[in-house]
Amino acid sequence: MAIADATVDGGFPGLPARPLDPESAEWVRSLTGTPAEREAAAARLYEVLLRIARSEVRRRGDLQVTGAELDDLAHQAAADALMAIANKVGQFRGDSRFTTWAYKFVIFEVSTKIGRHFWRHPTVVLGTEDWDHLADRFGLDPALEPEWRDLIDALHRAVDEDLTDHQREVFVAIFVHGVPLDALVAKLGSNRNALYKTVFDARGKLRAALVAKGHLDNGSSR
Repeated sequence: MAIADATVDGGFPGLPARPLDPESAEWVRSLTGTPAEREAAAARLYEVLLRIARSEVRRRGDLQVTGAELDDLAHQAAADALMAIANKVGQFRGDSRFTTWAYKFVIFEVSTKIGRHFWRHPTVVLGTEDWDHLADRFGLDPALEPEWRDLIDALHRAVDEDLTDHQREVFVAIFVHGVPLDALVAKLGSNRNALYKTVFDARGKLRAALVAKGHLDNGSSR
């Protein structure tokens, strides 16, 4: 099959097959070709995935790991992503470029490995709380303690009274304990988008509660 003629099934009965862009078609062809072609394509793709993984682990600066160990994590993520892509290349539908599709696999592996790594040597224990550390975490001025102490106490009460159990668990883990998002995803068996939504909803409830009780002005950005 010539590269220019490569297509993938549109996925819906009655619709014509979707043509692939030349680069994506070449990736699919080589990853499903002869053993020698598959090996060469896998080596090329691994280098692409490794660059993405290295960039991503550096971007997420909430790890207690650096140097060779951090690079090893990137290699593991790239290798596992490559294996997943090789097993699922037949499912590529051409909705995006092949490299964009592959990018999602390595990002998932990076997130999973970062999360699991955190819990190998955890610095916090979920289920315990130390709200006194919240001032340090937010960088609040010790000279203004009377002002922010009342606010933190009010926030604590709002967390207890206005959030669901799940929202409370996520909020306390992230903002009180400082647990990285990827680590919490791994611990709860969730995903980043779901936890982003939980945090967004929780912050909305807390802000409304603090405004209603006079601890924040309606236009405050705190």
